[in-house]
Amino acid sequence: MECRMDGRTAIVTGGSLGLGRAMAMEFAKSGANVAIVARGQDALNEAKAEIEAAASTKIGAYSCDMCDPAAIQSMHNSVVSDLGAVDVVVNNAGTSRRGAFLEITDELWREDLELKLFGAIRLIRLAFPGMTERKWGRIINVLNVGAKAPSAGGAPTAVSRAAGMALTKVLAGEGAPHNVLVNAMLVGLIES
Repeated sequence: MECRMDGRTAIVTGGSLGLGRAMAMEFAKSGANVAIVARGQDALNEAKAEIEAAASTKIGAYSCDMCDPAAIQSMHNSVVSDLGAVDVVVNNAGTSRRGAFLEITDELWREDLELKLFGAIRLIRLAFPGMTERKWGRIINVLNVGAKAPSAGGAPTAVSRAAGMALTKVLAGEGAPHNVLVNAMLVGLIES
């Protein structure tokens, strides 16, 4: 079964490397215009070139600090202007942070929650109204197995990802009447 996304626009955060890059590639191959979002411009440029070589859709590369609300707003506005209204959001920013609980400072906790939870909330808040208005949208929150099965040494990731799981469940209920499907992917280690 082939899933076509012709005419749709997808934003993939953490889209320059690994899983995010692979997801961006698949969206583009299925016909979607794709905005890849990350902090590092060099990796973004490389990913954009690779995806453009494999697909004939519009690809945008946007450098954005997902901890900065103004940067997220600006990025979203640019994507809408360049590629069209956002139909798909993939929240994939951030890697797993490990360390003993007593060694993790308040600053590290805040950074993890800002990036993995609040960054996703802010981007969804911008895209969700248009999705519900158009009666079509897809939100994929890429989380970690630690959201359901936390392990010692993984407190920040487990906590932020468990919060992401709760957010996913709430939004799934709110989006369903408007054909906005909200799902979570709980991933483990991925070789990339």
